[in-house]
Amino acid sequence: MKIEFNNIYRQDKTLFNNIIRDIKKIIKNSKFILGDEVSKFENKFAKFTNTKYCIGCANGSDALYLAIKSLHLKKKDEVIIPDMTYVATASAVINNGCKLRIADVNLEDASIKQDEVIKKINKNTKAIIVVNLWGYLANYKKLKKICEEKKIVLIEDAAQSIGSYNDEGVNSGNIGDIACFSFFPGKNLGAYGDGGAVVTNNKIFYEKILKLRTHGAKKKFKHELVGINSRLHSMQAVVLNHKLKRIDLINNKKRSIANYYYKNLNNKNIKLFKISKNSSFHQFVLLVKKRKEFLNYLNKHKIPYGFHYPYTIHETKAFKKYCYDKNFRNSKIIARKGVSIPIDPYLKKKQLDFIIKKINYF
Repeated sequence: MKIEFNNIYRQDKTLFNNIIRDIKKIIKNSKFILGDEVSKFENKFAKFTNTKYCIGCANGSDALYLAIKSLHLKKKDEVIIPDMTYVATASAVINNGCKLRIADVNLEDASIKQDEVIKKINKNTKAIIVVNLWGYLANYKKLKKICEEKKIVLIEDAAQSIGSYNDEGVNSGNIGDIACFSFFPGKNLGAYGDGGAVVTNNKIFYEKILKLRTHGAKKKFKHELVGINSRLHSMQAVVLNHKLKRIDLINNKKRSIANYYYKNLNNKNIKLFKISKNSSFHQFVLLVKKRKEFLNYLNKHKIPYGFHYPYTIHETKAFKKYCYDKNFRNSKIIARKGVSIPIDPYLKKKQLDFIIKKINYF
């Protein structure tokens, strides 16, 4: 039985004719950079995320960089991030020339530990980034209240959580002051190359980021800020406009698969995270006691897997010299024991039953 971790072709094949048709129009009109399709997507995505403003950019990493860049931070200013996240979250802080602070995550759902973050807040704390790891959107009411009181900017790394919402009904894009999305091809809403976006309800942030993505100029040659070149390509916007129409379908299929896993996976050597059913389930991650043996077992039965992520930020070579914080027990456990199993939205029941049967027998 052939099982694939994530088959993008299978997910998108019904859209191909319309995507190719609209890409041909762009080629004919030569509107490759910030064309009508980009504006169309920005408007649709703002509506989808229930936010006022959306700025398309080159990728999710740039989205994070631009969000922090818009704050005009200094070298002594600090940004707190979780230890369990993709390196782009940390890179955005370092590349903006400010101080990186790290907090551990909760073991039950991999969300940043709010109480630990609050303890690390000081006069130099200017921003906090919460990460919706694997698509899960935690409740950050306590942290948000502190940020509002102390005028700290709360940034939502929503790279994996398109369409997620928490148990209070707050949807991804509205947790903090700014939210950053990635449209990497493997995401639930993925382009056919790199792509990203920043959304916000704050007009000041919107105006700054709008300029920063085009070398600091809102109008050609009117460079008011020192920015970068980070624009969403019109062809990628075509893909995203078509795929946005069915993102709820994709998310709901993945939620259904996740629910099936939760109901049927039963192995004392494996722990399941307590993730809300409202997650977009970009990934489905297990904690496995004997990971090396488990991976050999999956290979034997030709069940694909992944790691999200095998290294914590504080252990990553590139960031060690920037890490002032220590003692990250939970993030290290997830890094050493975490395994992502297939959650492609078009997995068949017999494939899921095969995966579950083999995992339960391990």
